[in-house]
Amino acid sequence: MSVSSAATRPQRLILHWFRHGDLRVHDNPALVHSCKQADHIIPVFCFDSNIFGDSVKTPSGSLKCGPRRAKFVLESVTDLRKQLKGSLVVAHGRPDLVFGSILTELKDSKMEISIVCQEEVLKEERDAVQAVQSVLKLHRPRAKLQQIWGSTMYELTDLPFDENLSNMPDTFTPFRNKVEKACKIPKPLPTPKVHFPLTDSVEYKAVFEKLSYLPTLTDLGYTAEQVEEANHDDPRAVMAFCGGESAALARLKEYVWDKDLLKDYFDTRNGMLGADYSSKFSPWLAHGCLSARRIAMECHDYEQQRVANKSTYWMIFELLWRDFCKFFARKYGDVVFYPGGTAGKTDYKWSTYENNFDAWKDGKTGYPLVDANMRELRATGFMSNRGRQNVASYLSIDLNYDWRRGGDFFETYLLDYDVYSNWVNWCGAAGMMGGRLNRFNIVKQSKDYDVNGDYVRHWLPELKDVPKQFVHEPWKMTQFQQMESNCLLGVAYPNPITKPSLPPDSYQSQGKSKGGDRKQTRSTKPNTGRNPHQRYEMKSVRQGRFDMK
Repeated sequence: MSVSSAATRPQRLILHWFRHGDLRVHDNPALVHSCKQADHIIPVFCFDSNIFGDSVKTPSGSLKCGPRRAKFVLESVTDLRKQLKGSLVVAHGRPDLVFGSILTELKDSKMEISIVCQEEVLKEERDAVQAVQSVLKLHRPRAKLQQIWGSTMYELTDLPFDENLSNMPDTFTPFRNKVEKACKIPKPLPTPKVHFPLTDSVEYKAVFEKLSYLPTLTDLGYTAEQVEEANHDDPRAVMAFCGGESAALARLKEYVWDKDLLKDYFDTRNGMLGADYSSKFSPWLAHGCLSARRIAMECHDYEQQRVANKSTYWMIFELLWRDFCKFFARKYGDVVFYPGGTAGKTDYKWSTYENNFDAWKDGKTGYPLVDANMRELRATGFMSNRGRQNVASYLSIDLNYDWRRGGDFFETYLLDYDVYSNWVNWCGAAGMMGGRLNRFNIVKQSKDYDVNGDYVRHWLPELKDVPKQFVHEPWKMTQFQQMESNCLLGVAYPNPITKPSLPPDSYQSQGKSKGGDRKQTRSTKPNTGRNPHQRYEMKSVRQGRFDMK
C-alpha cells in the first residue's frame, strides 16, 4: 500500500489464516493477496480441536489425525513461524472460537479488519470457514472473509472447462490431454514481505502472548503411548521426514540437483525400498510446505540445464494427477465420500466381515506384498504409490470390503494425508468413479516390483529365510519346506485369507450383475529398467508436455 493512499482511509488489517494445506511462504497465493491488500497482517494458525487428539474420531472410530502426522504438522508450524520471523499466532481450539477470541482482543482497533485463507472445497473444510465467517460478522458486521484458490499446479481459472467444472472429464487421460493442450503452469509467486503490527500498537498487544505459544502433542490431546509412537523413528523407514518448508526445499534441492535423481525418476518410481527411488515430496506437498509450481519450475530449469526426458515430464504428470483429484473433488463435492462414489452405485453390497478388515489393517492377510505395505504404513506413516494401489485393490476388490474403511484408515496413519488425493484415489480404486476397474494381481505385482523379495523380507521378518521362489507365495511351500524356512503357515505367518489369484465368489457374482463397467484388467507395469516390461511401458504411455507461463 502506498503512503498517500493509506493516509486517506483507515488502515487495513488482515488476519491471515494458514490452514493445513498452505504451510509455507513461497508461492502462496493467499499470502501474496493478503500482503497486497493489507497495511498490516497477523498470520494465524489454529490446531483445530476437531482434528487433533485421541478423542477426535472418524465416523468409523479411528483417530482423525494420528500422532505421527500431528508431530509433522507441529514441526511444519514451528518452521513457518521461523519463516515469518516469529510473527505467527498459534492457538489450539475450534477456529471459530480462536478467531472470536482474537477479534474480542482487537475490539479497540481502529483498523478495517478482514480474514483471508486458502480455498478448500469439501464439507469439513467449508464448514470451518463458514463458522469463522459467522464469528467475524458478529464482531465486525461489515468485515469479509475472502478465500483464495491455491495448492494446485494449474490455476483454476485457466482450465478449459466451465467455472463449476461441470464439463470437466471424469477420467484422468482426457482431463490431462485437454489441460496440457490449453494451459500453461504459472511461475511460482515470490515470497512477499509481511508487515506485522508495530510493537506498541493495540493490534500487537492483542496477540502478543500467542506469538510464543506452541502446543505439545500432549496439549493436543494425545496419550503418552501415542506421543511415544510419534517420537519413535523406525530404522526400517525409507527416510526420516521432518515437517516444514525448510526441510521440503532441502529435499527438493537434494533430489533434483545434488543427487541428480530426476533424470531417472520414470525408471525408479515404482520402487519400495530406500529414500531415493521416488521424490518423497508428498508429505510436504500434502501440508503445503512445498508448492507444486515450485517443483514444476525446478523440473523446467533442470530440463534447460541438464536433460529433458520422460522422467522430467513424469514428475509433472504425477503433479497433474494431484491437481485432478482436487478439481474432481471441487466438481463433485462430498459425493466422493458416498459408498457408491461418483458412479452412484447405490445398490452395491459390500462385505461386512470384520475379521478380513482386521487382517488387512494389521498386515496379516497372508499376501506378503499387502502385509509388508500395511506394516510399513503403521510403523512409519509412509507407503509407496505402488503399495497403495495394491492394498487398495486387495481390500475393495479381492475382499469386497467397503473402500471407505480403507480411506478412513489411511486418513489416520498417512503422513502425507491430503483429503483430495486420498479419497478420490480410494474411490477410483474401488471402481466407484465409473469407467474401467483395475484389479491388481497381487502375486504378479509382487514378482514384478519386488523381484528378489527384499521389500517383503524387510517388513516381514517371518519370511527372512523363505527362498526367493516362495517368498511371494509362501502357501506353495510343502510342510517340510516351511520347517526348513522357519515359517510354518498358520503359526509364524498366516495362511492367505482369500484364494490366491482369485477374488471371492461374492465379488464375482456382484461384478457380473453390474455389467461391463466392472471389467477387470491386470497391471503389468515393471519396477526398474532391469524389468523386461520397462521398454514396453516407455513406449505404451504417451509422453505429454508442459509449458510454464
